[in-house]
Amino acid sequence: MTDVIKPTTNADVLETIQWASNKKKTLKVIGRGTKTGWGRPVVADKTVDMSALSGIIDYQPNELFVRAKSGTPVSTITAALANENQQLMFEPPDFGPLLGGDAGQGTLGGLIACNMAGSRRIQAGSARDNFLGFHAVSGRGEEFKSGGQVVKNVTGFDLSKLITGSYGTLAVLTDVTFKVLPSPEKIRTVLIQWSRDGIYDHGGVQAMTEAMGSANEVSGAAHVPALVAAKSSVDYVSGTGSAITAIRVEGPGPSVEFRCAALIKLLSKFGKVEELHTQNSNIVWKEISDVAYFSGNQSDALWRLSVPPTEGSRVALRILEGNPGDVIYDWAGGLVWLLMATTDNASEARIRKHVNEVGGHATLVRGPDSLRTSVPVFHPQDDSLSGVSRRVKEGFDPNGILNPGRMYEGV
Repeated sequence: MTDVIKPTTNADVLETIQWASNKKKTLKVIGRGTKTGWGRPVVADKTVDMSALSGIIDYQPNELFVRAKSGTPVSTITAALANENQQLMFEPPDFGPLLGGDAGQGTLGGLIACNMAGSRRIQAGSARDNFLGFHAVSGRGEEFKSGGQVVKNVTGFDLSKLITGSYGTLAVLTDVTFKVLPSPEKIRTVLIQWSRDGIYDHGGVQAMTEAMGSANEVSGAAHVPALVAAKSSVDYVSGTGSAITAIRVEGPGPSVEFRCAALIKLLSKFGKVEELHTQNSNIVWKEISDVAYFSGNQSDALWRLSVPPTEGSRVALRILEGNPGDVIYDWAGGLVWLLMATTDNASEARIRKHVNEVGGHATLVRGPDSLRTSVPVFHPQDDSLSGVSRRVKEGFDPNGILNPGRMYEGV
């Protein structure tokens, strides 16, 4: 076999993994390689390129599901859904440029492997919450499936939840099924312009907390400091010269207009308020979901912190005090994107300390191979959780052939 194996059928995938399992050969599994830099560097005997296993298998708009091969680009799916005025509700981000690649190349398999979600996660959940079923081949060289085309098919132990976010270490997906929903008729964003920069200002978190606690069904809440906001392609954001807090509402026209007016009344006490309509709203929220503002800083390390929403700015303050970096707050403050220099292990010890204090976790999303080898990329597990992870890995992939060591050393 060549160093790169490119299966075109499910049978090819099965044959490849059975060969690797029998020969004790390790496999680096990729879709189009857009997220290769996310996780610990994988050293393997062969690379399995799943990009040729591509195409929509079944899409029935009236039944609100789409089934496609795992190597299908997410952009192909979103385009097909848009033709029927539908969408993947969890707003899958495109991290290609963020990780030094091209836009529009990420695959459905990669989306599931990394359990990705954009700003709408606070309302619609992540990929895991919208994933209905799949077919796959385990590291044992055995075909299996889970779930189906509707939520009620998911009975017993839901393997879809386990496979999502496993970074290709348990099984190789051959096809996946997602639920879809109609796209909103109208989108509005309430934009608060702050009188001073807000990296260390808790006002943005306070505004997002009040918006989320209101009855206005917010579908996006983010805070962007001034130096980062200046990179936006939307003048209402970049031209303010200030930090901005963005609050999004979506749905039927009259409802959106009513809720937007209510939010403006609620939030105007924090600063000058603007209203973005659908086109500019879509651009801003794609920039935020894709973390586009940090795509040009490839030499810096990028951390993804998951913390209680009310603690987001406090955690960032403690980490950045006397330690320069940039930050974006999404998910109403619960998701903190932190851009740091790679010196001193990209402040890994400091980050872990302050994230642990609030019961959160931190993931190194981008960094040179030397950094991703020397520090834990994913948040360290305690002994009990580490034991569970190892037993699950052994159950699906006893010979450790799939993406060895991508998440944790030896797993």
